[in-house]
Amino acid sequence: MRRPILFPLVFTALAACSSASARDEGLKLPAPAVDATRAPGEATAVFAGGCFWGVEGVFQHVKGVKSVRAGYTGGDAAHANYDDVSDGDTGHAESVRVTYDPGQVSYGQLLQVFFSVAMDPTTLNRQGPDMGTQYRSAVFYATPEQEKVAKAYVAQLSAAHAFSSPIVTQVVPLKGFWQAEGEHQDYMHLNPDAMYIVFNDRPKVLALERIYPDMYTATWANGR
Repeated sequence: MRRPILFPLVFTALAACSSASARDEGLKLPAPAVDATRAPGEATAVFAGGCFWGVEGVFQHVKGVKSVRAGYTGGDAAHANYDDVSDGDTGHAESVRVTYDPGQVSYGQLLQVFFSVAMDPTTLNRQGPDMGTQYRSAVFYATPEQEKVAKAYVAQLSAAHAFSSPIVTQVVPLKGFWQAEGEHQDYMHLNPDAMYIVFNDRPKVLALERIYPDMYTATWANGR
């Protein structure tokens, strides 16, 4: 499903109708029992959870996050563009690359936010009104430590029956990240009144603020 950059009346109605199915309340989850080493510096993490506008906006409000970039992960460089990815047959997922300070927020805490408020880990190839493999949820690990922490957290949540349905989020190696076009960067920040954002993504940020106030910051991480 290709999302228009502008929002005509027809799409406004679609967004309004789909709002009831959006998981806008969030779900407070336990902290990871296994976490990555925490030390001041800079690290990156890549996540996919449906439309990258909302996932980007959530992580831009997490303390310790320095920048978030929207992009494409899972396919090849030749097809890392919005038009191709929107067809759903490139292998790419809309994703975000989070640059953060591990001394302020751990990789495990980023996972906690991701699974709790950024997306629904129990829906296969769908988030809210968006359907297709490009909207699958995935954790793309770049190091053995990230792989260990991510797989341990999925196992922890599954064992605790944190969700009423099985977790379908992939935990797979990162083979490349291609930054998306400029109009997709900082989209929630620059378009707060767009109907898609109002109904599908803004509630995720409000859930972050409500559920994890110690991790929330009102300041937007600047990715430019």
